[in-house]
Amino acid sequence: MKSSAHQQTGAFTLIELVISTALMSLILVSAYLCLNAALAGKKLVEPRADAIQSARVAMTMLTQELRSACTLPGDSPFLGMKRTIGTAEADNLDFATHYYTPRRVNEGDFCEVSYYVQPDPQTGHLGLWRRQNPRLAPDPLAGGEKREIIPDILGLQLEYSDGEDWYETWGKVQGTAKADNSQKEQGNVEGLPTAVRITLLVDANPQSKTDPQTGERTVEPPLVFKTVAFLNLAETLQDDNSATSSGSPAGSSGDGNNKPPI
Repeated sequence: MKSSAHQQTGAFTLIELVISTALMSLILVSAYLCLNAALAGKKLVEPRADAIQSARVAMTMLTQELRSACTLPGDSPFLGMKRTIGTAEADNLDFATHYYTPRRVNEGDFCEVSYYVQPDPQTGHLGLWRRQNPRLAPDPLAGGEKREIIPDILGLQLEYSDGEDWYETWGKVQGTAKADNSQKEQGNVEGLPTAVRITLLVDANPQSKTDPQTGERTVEPPLVFKTVAFLNLAETLQDDNSATSSGSPAGSSGDGNNKPPI
């Protein structure tokens, strides 16, 4: 005989359905917020990461070339000028270096190099440019190949040391093709400086939005890169010049007996 007891079947009640829907909605909203935050963080980090990498490459290149710097032919063996573009520091540097690998016939490890800041004609953003000329030219401050090594910078400041003090300019500007661009009086000393202090300001977010009312772009605090490059050949050249000016070879006392100094 069959039992008359009612057989219960499993089913969701209305309250359980409401609770399940609320929990699912909460999970979906949380997942969306996490995904949106991840995308915003990626959008914020990517331009900074690219800027940091480009700045490191530029600073390494400039530092290595300065460590092997030598004198340019002519009246300007090493030329550092103080310049500005608008309100931004845009210093200019011209020198020769032995940090160069020959690529063509009749080339050595000597190369004339220039570093300068130039605005982009379309965007107006400043960029750091480099000129190189591995051949001896009548004008050591012109010619050769030019290319932009890092875009979207906010300034370049260069300072020069003679071993005791730091100066904003170095070398003689008169008589050169860049004399009109100098905004300071002539350099303090000649020859090669002992060291060059480099300060590079990079735009942290070149894609920042423009204010629709003022039309000006909101510039975030820049990424600042600093280093000091010591010129390895500076002391050697100074010793050679001192020996030549005294009329005696380096290390001699100058009295004819060739006795070492006490």
